[in-house]
Amino acid sequence: MRLIVLSAGLILAITAAATAQDIGGTYGVTGTNLDGSQYTGTAEITGLSETTCAIEWTTGKITSSGICMRDGIAFAAAHFQGDNLGLLIYEILEDGSMIGSWTVAGQDGAGTETLTPQ
Repeated sequence: MRLIVLSAGLILAITAAATAQDIGGTYGVTGTNLDGSQYTGTAEITGLSETTCAIEWTTGKITSSGICMRDGIAFAAAHFQGDNLGLLIYEILEDGSMIGSWTVAGQDGAGTETLTPQ
């Protein structure tokens, strides 16, 4: 029994110690725009420190770059696309994919987005 408790504690400690660098790589992107239309593309995440990362999305002919961070199972990103500031919040799932929602400053509604490791 003591071994099980120690093992569970170790797993929790490792999970809590996850960093922004742990999620670096290429992801497939699927999402829904504020108007309900769908989009697809790719995202590249590059770890910059234990807490921060850079992210670049390419969807169709549009590319946007931003900053991101991981905190346990939470992942957040912000970016400019032209003059528009976007904010995204995701939950990191056990398989490494992320599901979340996003919005643009000054616009009503929220879109959805899923990042799937490639």
